[in-house]
Amino acid sequence: MKIKANGITFNVQIDGPEGAPWIVFSNSLATNLTMWDEQAAHFKSRYRVLRYDQRGHGGTDAPEGPYTFDLLVADVIGLFDALSIERAHFAGVSMGGMTALGLAENHPDRLLSVAPCDCSSASTPASAQQWGERIAQARQGGMPAMVDSTLTRWFPTALTPEAPPFIPKVREMILTTPVAGFIGCCGALADFNYQPGLGAIRVPVLVAVGTKDQMLAGSRQIHADIPGSTLVELEGAGHLSNVDRPAEYNRALERFIETS
Repeated sequence: MKIKANGITFNVQIDGPEGAPWIVFSNSLATNLTMWDEQAAHFKSRYRVLRYDQRGHGGTDAPEGPYTFDLLVADVIGLFDALSIERAHFAGVSMGGMTALGLAENHPDRLLSVAPCDCSSASTPASAQQWGERIAQARQGGMPAMVDSTLTRWFPTALTPEAPPFIPKVREMILTTPVAGFIGCCGALADFNYQPGLGAIRVPVLVAVGTKDQMLAGSRQIHADIPGSTLVELEGAGHLSNVDRPAEYNRALERFIETS
């Protein structure tokens, strides 16, 4: 379904019984809400599940960027208001995880819990340079130029005979991401810093990360910086840990939510 919020139209999907607690899932860069298919199937019997395509992704509008995380966080609050969501559990992977950190720091009153997964808390000069290079590559070659490098960065065996069965689905998500949205969100990823505010976060926090993810060190640091947070390392999982190890991710998230 389509929802207007914060000046654009979002593509969203809602599952589960009305009146149940809300759980919201936020996608990574170059994916869409279908990256959460396994989580929606698992949680929809007892939760009201909202999945949405981040600004510039999937079926959501893709205005010219660059975007900022302040904007991506405002998008979430706009969706909450449009759907009359007072408070929700919120889980995000990678870019969605950074969005989760922004919500925890700036809108804790709208959260029951938060799960920033497979992400870091701040950009660096080195990462900003990398994002600039990816922006230039996408401008020149479109999303086809980004597919193989993105897949191998996310999943080390993606282009080998041992590739996981979900790789074609992830490949299609990358290819169908609007170039303007990809570039806009790269701008947000190149320039953000939530690290100074992590110590003041008081909502329940789950940090989940794959042991084969390049964000492993960054996720461990987020856990160290947020008092009382929970860290779960998913053995063998790559960057999209919920896609790579859905059963393990679901168990960790469910256990966390039920005990928060």
